[in-house]
Amino acid sequence: QVQLVESGGGLVQAGGSLRLSCAASGNIFSFNTMGWYRLAPGNQRELVAALTRGGSTDYADSVKGRFTISRDNAKNTVYLQMNSLKPEDTAVYYCNADYYGSSGAPLRTSWGQGTQVTVSS
Repeated sequence: QVQLVESGGGLVQAGGSLRLSCAASGNIFSFNTMGWYRLAPGNQRELVAALTRGGSTDYADSVKGRFTISRDNAKNTVYLQMNSLKPEDTAVYYCNADYYGSSGAPLRTSWGQGTQVTVSS
């Protein structure tokens, strides 16, 4: 099983920036897609940003141009740089990883515990 540990959340004023980190550890052969989701009170969980093994990215329309997802393969860490934050970005952000534990193993998914991001107006 792969463990994902997020960090970098906190309280920031509107217009500010935060960088979230998600460090993966455990039995990892290779990653497929890694991404960030968020869950705000009263809302459904939504995909914020995703990064495929090939380097393609996908972003929610609401964060395009403000958020950037990146990955450090040597550190098994994925980042979410969040700029020009808005109060509506307030949510718990979760890291997700689709991975193979070994060659020929089925694709599995793992979730982090979540990190709170609060943007004040």
